[in-house]
Amino acid sequence: MTNLRRLLEKDVPFMIEWMRDEDIQQRFQKDMKSITEEQALAFCRSSEIPEKLTENISIHFAIVDEKDDYLGTISLKNISLLNRTAEYAISTRKCVHGKGVSKEATRLLLEKAFDEYGLHKVYLNVLKDNIRAIHFYEKCGFVYEGEFREHIMKNGEYKTLVWYGMLKKEFDKKLRIM
Repeated sequence: MTNLRRLLEKDVPFMIEWMRDEDIQQRFQKDMKSITEEQALAFCRSSEIPEKLTENISIHFAIVDEKDDYLGTISLKNISLLNRTAEYAISTRKCVHGKGVSKEATRLLLEKAFDEYGLHKVYLNVLKDNIRAIHFYEKCGFVYEGEFREHIMKNGEYKTLVWYGMLKKEFDKKLRIM
């Protein structure tokens, strides 16, 4: 059983594990390998789950199992109260890849986004060559919206970002039963 809770100090060593994993990091836009334990700890300490949303807030959750062991981080970033939108992000430890943890955590996060926070749309962007992630997002019900050609520089070459989104009505129709 997968659950979401606030990030805790005890999660830091496991966060560092996925941040330093070369296979995981090659799919990210941002280089996380240089994040120190102190920086990860500061991130956890600053990741309070607010009682009330404010403009441009980001909310980060730990993905945990039934024993409360950290499996990954999932987020709603750059929440816009005006537009009722937020950006989705997820990263999990390699030991849970292919076990349905990410899909269940995504469903739980989208329930919070649409039901608790009253959002209208959750969106994401991903490197166009990250085929595994794109397949996962489409399987979760995110809909392709377009691309930003050669938008970011990674390892000395320009990369294209593709954008996906999910509207509340699409979640209600498809994913509530996941």
